[in-house]
Amino acid sequence: MMLHKDVKSVLLSQEKLENIVKSLAKQIEKDYNDKEFIVVGLLKGSVVFMADLIKQINLDFSIDFIVASSYGSGTESSGKVRIVSDLTLPVQGKDVLIVEDIVDSGNTLNFVMNYLMTRGANDVRVCTLCDKPSRRKVPMTPEYCGTQIPDEFIVGYGLDYNEKYRNLPYIGILKRSVYE
Repeated sequence: MMLHKDVKSVLLSQEKLENIVKSLAKQIEKDYNDKEFIVVGLLKGSVVFMADLIKQINLDFSIDFIVASSYGSGTESSGKVRIVSDLTLPVQGKDVLIVEDIVDSGNTLNFVMNYLMTRGANDVRVCTLCDKPSRRKVPMTPEYCGTQIPDEFIVGYGLDYNEKYRNLPYIGILKRSVYE
């Protein structure tokens, strides 16, 4: 594996990511067996993780996507969340599993969870690949968490900086010189 020139080091290797995805899928299968549920990807960052995750879940479910944003082109959340693109499927009376790449401040996820509950969802849970609890501004603990990570700016496996690096097969720590 070649390290991208803008990446300082690998935080999660491709092999480690595969193991995390399989483990999360097994937990989800156990908890959602015999339930009608929708897996909702929070775009754009979750797309790679979600694609791998749903291939490992041996249950029947629907998928949909929502785009919510609190970031511009910077590295800090603005704190103001807006729905950029809404779901196409109804969630009323259904259990919803939100798939997220990273939980940072929790602002966006908290907004989306409340939004889905007001649309009539039975239950809303969160599956995140990476959790950064040191940055949390809203009390929240994802029900399914791949791994906790340090307070570093990470890219790869769907995570980006200014729409770049999403295609890296690993998650790496971005060099500070790239974003400062």
